[in-house]
Amino acid sequence: MSGSIPFYQKHHRHYDRGYRSRETESKMSQYRSSSRYTADSRSRGLNVSSHSGLEESRLSPLPKRPKPTYLAVDKENQIIGYVVPIFRGSQEFATGLSDTEEKRVRDTAAYMANRDLFTSGLEMERSEQISRKDAMRVSAERISQNKRIHEHEEHLKRMNEDSLMHPPEFVIKPRSHTVWEKQCVRLHCTVSGWPDPRVVWYKNNVAIDPLTNPGKYNLESRYNVHSLEINRCDFDDTAQYRVSAMNSKGEQSAFASIVVKRFKGEVDEYLPKPRLGPVSEYGITFQTHIVDKFGVSFGREGETMSLGCTVVIYPALHRYQPEVQWYRDDVLLSPSKWHHMHWSGDRATLTFTHLNKEDEGLYTLRVTTKSGYETYSAYVFVRDADAEVEGAPSAPLDVRCLDANKDYIIVTWKQPAVDGGNSILGYFVDRCEVGTTHWIQCNDTPVKFARFPVTGLVEGRSYFFRVRAVNKIGMSRPSRVSEPVAAMDPADRARMRGTSAPWTGQIIVTEEEPAEGVVPGRPRELQVTEATKNYLVLSWKPPGEKGLEGVMYYVEKCVSGTDSWQRVNTEIPVKSPRFALFDLAEGKSYSFRVRCCNSAGVGEPSEPTEPTTVGDKLDIPSAPGKVIPTRNTDTSVVVSWEASRDAKELVGYYIEGRIVSSNEWEPCNNKPVNATRFTCHGLTTGEKYVFRVRAVNAAGLSQFSQESEPVEVKAAIGGGIPHAAPTPPYGITVLECVRDAMVLAWKQPTFIGGADITGYFVDYREVTDGVPGKWYEGNIRPVSERAYRVSDLKENRKYQFQVRASNIAGVGLPSLPSDTFLCEEWTIAVPGPPHDLQLRDVRSDSVVLLWKPPIYQGRNPVNGYYVDIKEADSPEEAWRGVNNNATEKTFIKIKNLKEGETFVFRVRAQNKAGVGKTSDVTEPVQALTKPGTKEIVVDVDDDGIISLNFECCDLTPDSKFVWSKNYEEITDTSRLTTETKGNKSKAVFNTLGEEDIGIYSCLVTHTDGASSSYNLSEEELKKLLEISHDHKFPIIPLKSELAVELLEKGRVRFWLQAEKISANGKVDYVFNDNVLSQGEKYKMNFDKNTGVIEMIMESLTSADEGTFTFQLQDGKATNQSSLVLIGDVFKGLQKESEFQRKEYFRKQGPHFIEYLGYEVTPECCVLLKCKVGNIKKETSAHWYKDGHEIKADEHLGFTEGVLKLEIAQISKKDSGVYEVVLKDDRGQDTSKLNLKDQGFKDLMNEVFNFIANSSTPLKITSTEEGIRLYTFVSYYNDLLQVTWHYKDSAIAFSERIKSGVVGEQLWLQIKDPTEKDMGKYAIEFYDGKGGLRRSVELGGQAFDDAFAEFQRLKAAAVAERNRARVAGGLPDVVTIQEGKALNLTCNISGDPMPEVTWLKNDREITSDDHCILKFESGKFASFTITGVNTADTGKYSILVKNKYGTESGDFTLEVTECTPDLGVTSYWTDAEGNVVYGPNSPREMMKTAVTGTKKQKRKESLIKNLGMKRVEDERKERKSEDLAVQKDEEKVSAAAELRASDLEQTKDVKEEIDQSNVTEQPELQAAIPPDTQPENIE
Repeated sequence: MSGSIPFYQKHHRHYDRGYRSRETESKMSQYRSSSRYTADSRSRGLNVSSHSGLEESRLSPLPKRPKPTYLAVDKENQIIGYVVPIFRGSQEFATGLSDTEEKRVRDTAAYMANRDLFTSGLEMERSEQISRKDAMRVSAERISQNKRIHEHEEHLKRMNEDSLMHPPEFVIKPRSHTVWEKQCVRLHCTVSGWPDPRVVWYKNNVAIDPLTNPGKYNLESRYNVHSLEINRCDFDDTAQYRVSAMNSKGEQSAFASIVVKRFKGEVDEYLPKPRLGPVSEYGITFQTHIVDKFGVSFGREGETMSLGCTVVIYPALHRYQPEVQWYRDDVLLSPSKWHHMHWSGDRATLTFTHLNKEDEGLYTLRVTTKSGYETYSAYVFVRDADAEVEGAPSAPLDVRCLDANKDYIIVTWKQPAVDGGNSILGYFVDRCEVGTTHWIQCNDTPVKFARFPVTGLVEGRSYFFRVRAVNKIGMSRPSRVSEPVAAMDPADRARMRGTSAPWTGQIIVTEEEPAEGVVPGRPRELQVTEATKNYLVLSWKPPGEKGLEGVMYYVEKCVSGTDSWQRVNTEIPVKSPRFALFDLAEGKSYSFRVRCCNSAGVGEPSEPTEPTTVGDKLDIPSAPGKVIPTRNTDTSVVVSWEASRDAKELVGYYIEGRIVSSNEWEPCNNKPVNATRFTCHGLTTGEKYVFRVRAVNAAGLSQFSQESEPVEVKAAIGGGIPHAAPTPPYGITVLECVRDAMVLAWKQPTFIGGADITGYFVDYREVTDGVPGKWYEGNIRPVSERAYRVSDLKENRKYQFQVRASNIAGVGLPSLPSDTFLCEEWTIAVPGPPHDLQLRDVRSDSVVLLWKPPIYQGRNPVNGYYVDIKEADSPEEAWRGVNNNATEKTFIKIKNLKEGETFVFRVRAQNKAGVGKTSDVTEPVQALTKPGTKEIVVDVDDDGIISLNFECCDLTPDSKFVWSKNYEEITDTSRLTTETKGNKSKAVFNTLGEEDIGIYSCLVTHTDGASSSYNLSEEELKKLLEISHDHKFPIIPLKSELAVELLEKGRVRFWLQAEKISANGKVDYVFNDNVLSQGEKYKMNFDKNTGVIEMIMESLTSADEGTFTFQLQDGKATNQSSLVLIGDVFKGLQKESEFQRKEYFRKQGPHFIEYLGYEVTPECCVLLKCKVGNIKKETSAHWYKDGHEIKADEHLGFTEGVLKLEIAQISKKDSGVYEVVLKDDRGQDTSKLNLKDQGFKDLMNEVFNFIANSSTPLKITSTEEGIRLYTFVSYYNDLLQVTWHYKDSAIAFSERIKSGVVGEQLWLQIKDPTEKDMGKYAIEFYDGKGGLRRSVELGGQAFDDAFAEFQRLKAAAVAERNRARVAGGLPDVVTIQEGKALNLTCNISGDPMPEVTWLKNDREITSDDHCILKFESGKFASFTITGVNTADTGKYSILVKNKYGTESGDFTLEVTECTPDLGVTSYWTDAEGNVVYGPNSPREMMKTAVTGTKKQKRKESLIKNLGMKRVEDERKERKSEDLAVQKDEEKVSAAAELRASDLEQTKDVKEEIDQSNVTEQPELQAAIPPDTQPENIE
């Protein structure tokens, strides 16, 4: 049997049943012995009886009077004193057995002392007593009736706590005040009630929280006197204030008003303030300062701790001591063995001698002087001591004794916060008699209820109690012991008075009344006052008829439904009108009744109680609601939570926290807190914590709340109070105007202070001749809407308005004064403006706009609305309508917005009379989806329940999810139930139907507009209902439906895959309603591990056209999937099967793995390639274009590789059909690629794409003609299509604006640019797709620089073109025979006409008969010597000059002596006047090349319109074709002017042209006549 005894019953002597039996036997023997003596004394009279008589007897129906004794003995029967029996009014006194009154008083005092200090249950020896009947009866008659009634009422009051409880009552109510601004005011009230009421102050029905506005409000509650102090009142403090007192019996409220008046002038800063305390005596005002303060402290059970502060009082008076008091949780502390208090004159100290969890709390030091008081508070945390057994729970706390009487004492306690990781099984209650150290366990099994009646106590003795908790691991340490309590009735304690006595230390003397032999009546008002599954407590009132003798009670019980009454206390009658019953069957119903008895007999039973079911009547509280942590300091966090709903007899809450990275929870408090807000100290700075809370009452601990959101431990602005007053509203407009009132609207503040706005206050003032007047309040109570009607205005007067917003932190600053509005009645027919425009669901391409209808309807009701939109930075003319037809709804979703653009909106209302005034414009909103934005997700769970789910990642502690239908908040939960957990919210449809069709939206408050909408349309409703139906009924889910695919050799595979199927699953293969079976044609396979079901056919024939079905069955769940193969689908599959079969055989020889295709390389070359396989050395590859072989690859040296054909500089001639043929002895394979028409276009588009991507950024340069824009490409193709754009429009080319291509340069020339040509230019390359565009901005500084450079080049070109120059005609050396005539002619150009000067040997010469100098027509300068002689030898120069420049030409004349020749030597010149050849010159001289300066000048004459070397270098670098063509034309012109008759000269001309790079130009070579070609000259 020992194995079945719980561990907590082992090794405990008091759980030995034999030990309990011996103790009970001893007590019963003593009682029965006393009863036997009483029965015997009725016949024999009084005799002294021995103490050892223990003979057993049973109680008779009439109770016997116990036998008293003079001696007092302990449990070991050792005599420790004597007692005097108290007078009980027995029948012996009626027969004259008493002696003297002094003897009676002495006996009575000794008996009471013995009953209080020892026991009344020991056997007593009774001495002889002499009755004084007459004297006692006179005394009894004098005090009997009044005293009995008084004591009876007092006793019942103490026994029945309910009679003391009453609702709150205001003894003194607060008084209204009128004060000036910046004064202080205090409201007082006195409240009575039991239990102590909780007092809350309200301002305009908003609870006042001093923490939200530090220094503004000060609340005090001391000794049932409550006060509210408002410091430095301002105009906003004008309000109605309410104080509410509430306890378990009810609630009462009292009201007072405060009116704050303003001074007309400047407010005095030093207005008198109310007194804070008693008036200072003798004119001395004490200033008290508490310094060197104690902080938040942490201790452990069993340790010692001291709290101390230094107090400085000024002035310091000798022998003056302030009153120093310590409070814990606002309860005054008194010195005890647990804590000592000390005041040294300047330092107050509180010392804990032995810390317990009961010592945890908020400690306050209060120092009171004659001028007031100062306080300081800090929290003390007490952690549990280490358990004796690891894993055992911590000790219970706050053990108290309630309802103490003779028969039992009810012990209560509070459950511990730490259960050791295992649920607490229950509690054991121990008792210890005062004066001893022996603890006795009171209950055999653990009790879970935190309340237990202890019975078996000795009347009159005092006891201590303690409690231990137990779980499956072990026992906790015992709790702190309770205060001592005596086992006696409250009436007896009230009557006690004592004097000292040397033998016992105290004698208790009581007075008792004589009694008469009257059988008592029925007990009254029997009721069950407390009921649990472990015990039940009855209470009743004594009978009205009981005589003068004390009564005792018998309690009887009866199982409901029967008539069998059973006496509960058969052996020991109850002495007090309360009784605790144990060992009742849980779940059964009982009725109870009580009988009274005394020495005269047993009375009639009371009325039975109503049937009472045995069980716990007090439920464990529900889990607390949402937990919100808020940063406070570097080491603390403020945790707030929603109170448990419908919690009865709530004791408080326990808070636990843990670091996010850890799974170990630590208690934040070890003593329950009654509030729903607690500051958790001792946290690690920088760590992230989560918290949870659970409630506790006598029935036990609730479940934990949901975990809070993580919070980082760091200091918060404002000491942990994250709320602030909102910023001012703005945008005040008028919605309606009548003769004496105006309806205003305004916009919500941009910052609401972190808390919901509770209301708005409107002020107005009159404006007269532009001068504003005094502000007046438009409303006393705050308005929740952003629209308000201001009344009592004057018609045709002008007014301004301002608005203030308020939240729990206070009232914010007023808005700026509005525009001035004229108060006159509106008579227009159209409606007024809509108001309160709101934006929701902002996305990259859409936004939802909400508004409220106009207040002013016009002559007819509003029947629709128009919405306008424009870009935020656009002018007013850019407004455009969103809807062409008026919408009757007050919301609209605006779509097709440009992403990233910022828009504003406005709304107009219309009625039958027309369209009314526009609303205020919304705030600008950017069409952009914010990162992390979530959408509403529709979910259907396995049970078919349909829900809308929304998640928000940017929650704040004050955020809430608000669900709406058609943008109206859902308040009716009959159709939709919402549930929020963490950052996710769910709206569950109770029964989805057609009435649920609409737009559902979810808005998260206190975020940056986090919201989303979902449109539940009829189609969506049907779809969801179908999905819900599928989830409700079990089916075999399929990963894939029945499908068909082709395998190798053209085999056909039908297959599907089940998501999950058991081993018992079955499949039927059906074709056209016929079940198929395994055979040669059909191969079936069912893999139950993967769920893949397949059927393979070798080939398809025309007979296989039809419907294939796989039917699945797995228990009750079924499913099937069908595939219809008929018509074109079947023919296509059959054809593909045959093709695959042929492909299989094709691949047995050389074949193409990848067919012929093309690739464009970065160099814009086209690469035709194909991948081949199964090749051997004998395999050959032949390339064809349009049927003509173009390439052959013999003996391919690989088994698998790539064949390539490169086409460089592709053009139209490369268009065609290309073909590759592979062949060897195993067969051949062919691949074709069509590069004609569209195929060629696609290829060229890809080439164009490469060209476009290779283009350089568009650049700007200047020429003498204008501004040139150009870009270079890596390769240019004549088929490339480019388009030049100006301001996004294609350019129409003209003589002034041209484009062209030079090599790889693409350019756009703007001739003679002006400012009108400024703007954005772009070149667009066409590639058949999106194209590529390069752009450049020709404007600003870029245009100015280019234009300046153009002007410079143009001026340089003009100067170069008009400067004086010698075009040609002068050779370097002229050799002539003496006597010959010399004629040299050169062309002269220049504008203005240049001046010509001839020099010989650097000296100017003039014309004479010998040397004739001519300058004709301003173009031709001739030099003629009629007869050359040796004196003419020398260096000759021609100098031409005008305002643009000077140029010279030189030649050397050499005269030789020879036979005179009568002919004239002539020299031919080209178009530029250059000397070519003379007809009489010797052949060797004719071949003399022109060298030196003349050659260079002649080359320069071929270059036209080049003003600077940089342009020439650029031309040479880019190989400008147009300038080269000009050069060619000039040289061709020069060659054309050759004299045909002089062949030698023509040949020399050809040689000179060759020297001038003419040979580089084939065109110029071809321009020389054939008969003048060098080879034809001979």
